[in-house]
Amino acid sequence: MSDTALPGLITFLEHISADVKRIEADGEDALAQGGQTAFQACLEKKAKLLAGLAENSWVLVERLSKNEADGVARRLEQFSMSASTALRLGSVFFMTALLYPEDHKPGEPNDLDAFIGELRERAKG
Repeated sequence: MSDTALPGLITFLEHISADVKRIEADGEDALAQGGQTAFQACLEKKAKLLAGLAENSWVLVERLSKNEADGVARRLEQFSMSASTALRLGSVFFMTALLYPEDHKPGEPNDLDAFIGELRERAKG
């Protein structure tokens, strides 16, 4: 594993998280203006971004140690599988809920941000 493997993955995931937040904000703006179709398009964009997460991060994950890579790959695959399912179902509700646990409260990190936090802790130590 290279010394930059985990920080590189963290940076990549931080960019994805920022993109997700921007897309969600765009969707909320569209919905507030009565644009249900634009809102749904934003949700589909979010889901497509997350559906490709495991595949698009693979090169970075492969640079991690074998033990670490397996767990990280599993988590990223879970995010991707949920998003793929939401897209396949075409469920606006499911797409909205991606990354958010049932008991999520405003201001708390979503599941991707929580995972990034876990990775940051590992990188420290």
